[in-house]
Amino acid sequence: MVEGPTPNRGAASTQGTPMTGHIDPTRETFAAFRADDRPGPVHMLNLVRLRASAAYPDGRAATGAEAYEAYGRASLPVFSRLGGKIVWRGRFELMLIGPGDERWDRCFIAEYPSVAAFVAMIRDPVYREAVKHRQAAIEDSRLIRLKPGATGLGFG
Repeated sequence: MVEGPTPNRGAASTQGTPMTGHIDPTRETFAAFRADDRPGPVHMLNLVRLRASAAYPDGRAATGAEAYEAYGRASLPVFSRLGGKIVWRGRFELMLIGPGDERWDRCFIAEYPSVAAFVAMIRDPVYREAVKHRQAAIEDSRLIRLKPGATGLGFG
């Protein structure tokens, strides 16, 4: 049985379509994520660029947005059961610092009560089926683990 995500699909292809973006974590990165099992909640910054047309292995027709919405619907029961919640959501407007041609269709921070809760979600059979929609939907993404900190008035 697989212990975590499949190898990064960045170099793979689906139906002859090269995939150049970051879709899934590598086994090594996921192992490092699991190994740092500090107490407390984990915030995951999600930056998602959707494909114009989803890339399902079976060739079904859908837009990237439709496939990502299917992922959201199918994964919600597992995400909620494990204590996950969206703590911030925003709409990308402009890249002020960074590659000028970079854009993101979905930007949000998901909170999990612990590293173990995130790992349990990834291993859940219902989630494993749901994630197929995510993989078909995404052209490129960033998933950045954050430790929640104090908010305040100043930087730093």
